[in-house]
Amino acid sequence: MKQIHVAALLAALLTGATAMAGHAAPSDIKRHEALRHDLDTPGRELVQVRVDFAPGASFGMHTHPGVEVAYVLEGTLEYSFEGKPPVTLKAGQSLYIPAGQAHAAHNVGKDNAAELATYLVEKGKPIVVPRPAKP
Repeated sequence: MKQIHVAALLAALLTGATAMAGHAAPSDIKRHEALRHDLDTPGRELVQVRVDFAPGASFGMHTHPGVEVAYVLEGTLEYSFEGKPPVTLKAGQSLYIPAGQAHAAHNVGKDNAAELATYLVEKGKPIVVPRPAKP
C-alpha cells in the first residue's frame, strides 16, 4: 500500500515539474509570452512574459537559465529567495534576479497582480525550472 502512495506522489511531482518546465503555471496564474528574440551573443535570447496572478496566487520555488528582471505592472507581489529575506514590490517597482537564483512569487494583495518578466537566457533551455520542495 505504501508503494502505491509513493508512486502516486512521484507521478504527481513529475507531472507538475514537466508542466512548469514547459512554461505552464498553476491555474490561478496566467503567462503570456510577449516577445522572444535572439541576442547578439550566440546561444542567448531575450524572452518577455506577462504573468498575471489572481489574489493569493503563488508561483512556487524555481530558477531560470539566465537572469530575470521582474517589473510589477499592477498589485503587490512578494518574492521569496532561498537563504535571503523576501522582497515586496508594488506596481512600478522592479527586481533583478541573478541566473540560477531560486525564487518564488506570491500575490499578497486582495486584487489581481501582474508582472512583466524579462529573461536573458540560454536559448533552447526551459525558461522555468522548478525546484523540488524541501522536506
